[in-house]
Amino acid sequence: MRYPIVLYPDDKLTVKAKEVTLITDEIVRLLEDMYETMTAHDGIGIAAPQIGKNLQIAVVEIDEETGLFELINPEIIDRKGTDIDVEGCLSIPNKYGTVERADEVTVRYFDREGEEIEVTAYGYLARAFQHEIDHLNGELFIDKIIDDIAPEDLEAYMEGKLDD
Repeated sequence: MRYPIVLYPDDKLTVKAKEVTLITDEIVRLLEDMYETMTAHDGIGIAAPQIGKNLQIAVVEIDEETGLFELINPEIIDRKGTDIDVEGCLSIPNKYGTVERADEVTVRYFDREGEEIEVTAYGYLARAFQHEIDHLNGELFIDKIIDDIAPEDLEAYMEGKLDD
C-alpha cells in the first residue's frame, strides 16, 4: 500500500519517533509499504514519520548494487570525516541545498527478523543513512543547509560536481 507523503511544515516531521519494541507482521508490512511508497516517489530513502507513522523505522536503497536497507531503531555509533553535498527530501518538494555530513558512518539497527546488524557506509549511502536517521529524531535537512540550490540550478550543480 502506498502512503501519502507528509509534507513540511507538518509537526509530525519534527517529533522524535518512538522506538519499536516488538517486530510484528504489521511492522514487516509497514517496511514493505514504505519501500513501495519511496520507489513510487523516486526516493532513495524514507522514514516512518514521512508517512505519518511515529516509529523508529527507515528504508534506504540508493541503487541495486548496495541493495535495500530496512532499518528498525537505527543509531549511528561512529562517524568519520566530513563531506558537503546537495540534498533534497520527499517531504520538502523542490527544496535543495548543500549539507555537511560525516563521510563514513557505522549504523547499528535491527532488521525485519529482529537480528541486530552493524553496517559501515561511505559517501552517498552514509549521507542517506544520516538524512533518514535525522528524520527519526525530528530533524530536517533544511535546518542544516549551508547553501540553497534553486531547483532549476540543480542539474548544473550536479554536472559541475561530476567535472571536479
